[in-house]
Amino acid sequence: MPDLKNQIVLVTGATSGIGEITAMALAKMGAHVVLLARSAAKAAATQQKIKAAAGHDQVDILLADLADLGQVRRTAAEFNARYPRLDVLVNNAGLILGSERQLSPDGYELGVATNHLGPFLLTSLLFDKLKASPAARIVNVASKVYHIARPNLADFQSAQGYGAMRVYANTKLYNILFTQELARRLRTHGIANISTNVLHPGVVASSFGSGVGGVMGLVAQLGRPFMISAEKGAETSIFLASAPEVASTSGGYFDKKRAEPVKHRFNTPENARRLWELSEQLTGTQFLD
Repeated sequence: MPDLKNQIVLVTGATSGIGEITAMALAKMGAHVVLLARSAAKAAATQQKIKAAAGHDQVDILLADLADLGQVRRTAAEFNARYPRLDVLVNNAGLILGSERQLSPDGYELGVATNHLGPFLLTSLLFDKLKASPAARIVNVASKVYHIARPNLADFQSAQGYGAMRVYANTKLYNILFTQELARRLRTHGIANISTNVLHPGVVASSFGSGVGGVMGLVAQLGRPFMISAEKGAETSIFLASAPEVASTSGGYFDKKRAEPVKHRFNTPENARRLWELSEQLTGTQFLD
């Protein structure tokens, strides 16, 4: 087990499922873990659970809904004021919405706001703290469902073609493209102390996606007995956040702790660049330009 003593780790979506398991495992390795969550009550309960399991009190809470970019800015400012650096950022939070298209407080489609724009902005705003670490890691949680993505950057908000699973698949592909473009820009700028990788956690048996109706909801229900545990699903996140053997790996897509090629026709350097520029425009931030 790697020794993460003196490392500061931020995990989003850390109050349930693979996010909670990831935060707990890293705390057990000695890391100072910061839980980023929407619910104060859930965060407090998770904090106490992790403190008891890890045997130390270095487990903190920050509250924000990643879909609300104002909240992301506020909580990033709070982190930047409280901590000297950030050694590991795990962008784990994500959701599948129901059959009705919803908007974020900023007027963006809620799925793309939560799963892509929020994590993009958070990473940007914490970037100086990542640069302050001797060896920082950014771990992004995607999904193999990216295979069925049908992205259209001209309809980025899914105003013309909304579907819950389509949005989810698109945003998981965006997570992958974001990671690859981030790795490319880190290399271009000669920043060698930050690595970034993305992963498929497996199909995890949890309440995740329970709000999806129709055929996909039925498929999820029927497939539940064949799904893996949250503990199993968190293994690759934990591996990428802590394992010495991937410390210098950057831009990789991992499944079951192994690197795999990303096979999707939209996955091109040009589309990754276009997505990055659009994300900067929508979030009002710029980094690594």
